[in-house]
Amino acid sequence: MRTPPSDGTLVTQSVLFELSDLGMLMPTRRMRRLCGAAGVVLLATTLAACGGGSADPAALSSQLPDATATTEPSPMPKPDPVTFKSNVKNGASNVKVDTLITVNADWGTLTKVKLSYINTDRQGRKQRGTVAGKISKDRTTWTANDRLEPGAAYKLISTGKNWVNEPKSKTSTFRTQDLSLDNQTYPTIYPLKGSRVGIGMPVVLTFDVPVRNKREFEKNLDVKSSPAQAGTWHWYSSTQVRYRPKKFWKPGTKVSVTADINGLYAGGGVYGQNSVKTHFTVGRSQITKINLSSHVAKVYRNGKLARTIYVSGGKSGWQTRSGTKLIMDKLYVTRMTNTMIGAREEYSLRVKYAMRITTSGEFLHAAPWNAAYFGRQNASHGCVGMSTSNAAWLFNRTLLGDPVITTGSSRGMEYGNGYSDWNMSYAKYKEGSAL
Repeated sequence: MRTPPSDGTLVTQSVLFELSDLGMLMPTRRMRRLCGAAGVVLLATTLAACGGGSADPAALSSQLPDATATTEPSPMPKPDPVTFKSNVKNGASNVKVDTLITVNADWGTLTKVKLSYINTDRQGRKQRGTVAGKISKDRTTWTANDRLEPGAAYKLISTGKNWVNEPKSKTSTFRTQDLSLDNQTYPTIYPLKGSRVGIGMPVVLTFDVPVRNKREFEKNLDVKSSPAQAGTWHWYSSTQVRYRPKKFWKPGTKVSVTADINGLYAGGGVYGQNSVKTHFTVGRSQITKINLSSHVAKVYRNGKLARTIYVSGGKSGWQTRSGTKLIMDKLYVTRMTNTMIGAREEYSLRVKYAMRITTSGEFLHAAPWNAAYFGRQNASHGCVGMSTSNAAWLFNRTLLGDPVITTGSSRGMEYGNGYSDWNMSYAKYKEGSAL
């Protein structure tokens, strides 16, 4: 076998010559490997010659890739856990009751949030409750549906998961401010749930402690009617606000009312307590029209005359008021005396089928002692009397909120005397809104 020249310039040829001398035919793949290896040696030798030095076999072999070596992938970094942040710090005290709790999730999403509390009601009884809430569509924010209760211990549990579904929970606690009864205003709402009322019936919302922040309160009052009808709120005082439609309710209308005022700041250090709701249905149309000059009442049902009734109204000095009134209450039997209205003439009467139409004491009722005056003369102390049979007929067909439209006297309705809501134009009524 020949020895390759020392300068390495004929390495490839020498190898081929040796193969040829042996008379062997190398496989193509093996030939490629040999040629490739020879080319590397040649390149390395040439580079060494360019550098003016000789090729070191050990150095060259260290520069060649190791065919047996494998590359290990770098380990993935561990994902951050989901974190939670609320608008109330853990351990906070004296948190204002008008706070609406929120929870935000970072590095993940929310799966559940529970807000619970323990407090004492105004009767001194311990009560437990939870505050419902809603998670946003992207599941990164939870917002409570209601504000907070006074003097309560709250627990907030937030649960979620990060981007690789690793779960995590966080619990925090806080306490709300203490409020005396003078710093709380409780609402009552009327009509009662499930009531069937007349076409004139307003929604009446009354507070036991005055509301200064009327605008903020009214923004949280909602009335929905089906079929939909325009309407507005009207503040009669700082303790009462009412709602009426632009025109009488359409018969059959369904109405739902929500007063979302729990924890809402009423001004003057007072907060609303208890949100209230009601729903009612408007019945058929019934309007009673009384003419005090002719001493006749006509009852219209669904626009048609249903009954004509002879009556006697208030005499001179005790005139029955003209105007639009509504049936406020129905008493099958009640006692009426002169001291109740300040009359000098003494009387004490057991009255049947009494239908109140003003807070000042006007009623429609049976008055058999005045039978001689029906249809002829006004002889009462302000009420509208009629026969017992007519009073019974009307009483049994009347709903609270049925209009009683009275004409024929020079005395008008006072503002706020009973359900006097229909004695002003809609535009004027709307001026009583705080919005």
